[in-house]
Amino acid sequence: MTSAATVSTARPAPAPARLPSLTGLRWIAALLVFGFHAGTMRIIAEPDYKAVVDALFTLGLSGVQFFFILSGFVLVWSARAGDSRRTFWRRRVAKIYPNHLVLWGAALLVAWWFADPVLPAAALENVLLLQAWDPRPGWFYSINTVSWSLSCEFFFYLCLPLALPLLRRARPKLLWALIVVLPLLILALWPAQQLVPEVSRWWFTQIFPPVRSLEFWLGAVAAELMRRGLWRGPGLTVASGIFVATWVAAAEWIRAELWTTLLAVAYLLVIAAAADADVRGKRSPWRSRPLVWLGEVSFAFYLVHVLVMTSVLRFTGDWGTGFEGWRGPVAVLGFLLVNLVLAGLLHRFVETPMMRRLGPRRPARPPVPQQRTPVTQAAGNDARNADGDGTQAEAGGADQAGSQSTYVDSR
Repeated sequence: MTSAATVSTARPAPAPARLPSLTGLRWIAALLVFGFHAGTMRIIAEPDYKAVVDALFTLGLSGVQFFFILSGFVLVWSARAGDSRRTFWRRRVAKIYPNHLVLWGAALLVAWWFADPVLPAAALENVLLLQAWDPRPGWFYSINTVSWSLSCEFFFYLCLPLALPLLRRARPKLLWALIVVLPLLILALWPAQQLVPEVSRWWFTQIFPPVRSLEFWLGAVAAELMRRGLWRGPGLTVASGIFVATWVAAAEWIRAELWTTLLAVAYLLVIAAAADADVRGKRSPWRSRPLVWLGEVSFAFYLVHVLVMTSVLRFTGDWGTGFEGWRGPVAVLGFLLVNLVLAGLLHRFVETPMMRRLGPRRPARPPVPQQRTPVTQAAGNDARNADGDGTQAEAGGADQAGSQSTYVDSR
């Protein structure tokens, strides 16, 4: 650790800038998760068509890993010194809980419709976002299955205000050491799981919040380095190339034990490069208006997609068998569109208004008396964030309300 005076001698941190490229990338991550579930649910019965989906989305579940890394990056990048812990926690609850509560209720209605047994204790764990702490098989996937990740996020949110002062005072050498150590700790989970009963190993490596927080802290440390102007990583084109190469290699040749570590590094490089492109006003393909909108609704899309697909497949009698011939790919596209419509409605009529109603308002930032460069017109038009976290890219989706400044300090 070092003193505040020592930290101040580093390159001055830029005023928090909006990062619309990260919002666009959020949609890519959500699409990967959707594709993975479309394949594992066997919506497509035709083997040749299903082989294409499997080839493209075999590693799609790692999209959740992207969300966790992004969450740590965004929240550290945009944190303000004047915020109290209570204010931060209130804002995060206002962000994720309304959507969660709506889908919790919808999942219970679906269970009632199909006469599925529901354990009251499991329902209570789920509504309180405690299910990721329960290693019993099935409990952490109870009610709306995907909400286990919100249980993890809630733990991250509780920890960040406590850890942020330490992160702000940390020496650069320590931050860089963490960038190296955290992926190695993720890798170490594979031998470490031998210490856990076999029935709980999936829960330990994939669900347990302290374990999944390694990805969150990886993003948080990278954001602190970038905030100080110390991040040294490839540009967006090179980082994207590294990610594609890592994805292909992991899917085809690399042992499964290494996937999470390699993809964590690849995701981090892309996130940091996209953020840097926004801060410096460089070109980025991820901040277009359509992609930003898709990223804004990605949280709602993530929460609805599994419940919608399983419910429809059960209702039509195609659960476990899928749709024959061309009907399979058409069904996947149909699910994609239906989930997008529902996500848009949830974002518009639940997420955004409830954030305005429940979340504390933050005072506007004072103008920065430095030469400023516009990011892009698209970023300016789309820079809305009721949360006031300084970016559109949130752990649970982008927030939208009230336009603010769309300029960042030139560097």
